[in-house]
Amino acid sequence: MAEVLGSDPLMTVAEVAEAMRVSKMTVYRLVHAGEMGSVRIGRSYRIPESALEHYISSTNPQVLSAAPVDKDTATGPS
Repeated sequence: MAEVLGSDPLMTVAEVAEAMRVSKMTVYRLVHAGEMGSVRIGRSYRIPESALEHYISSTNPQVLSAAPVDKDTATGPS
């Protein structure tokens, strides 16, 4: 089993919900829908930190790759 998880820290549903600033029910929905990887231990779910990072990067790629903004082409208030 250690080979499967490696050294990736496991987070509780509550910890993931707090990190994402959503409810625990939202995290459970993501897990049950297969959108976020998880490990079931007894009756509890644990989410590997890498699964959280993968979910965030797959739904919001611009968050992790903040590209510099070209001031000449950027629009907004002058």
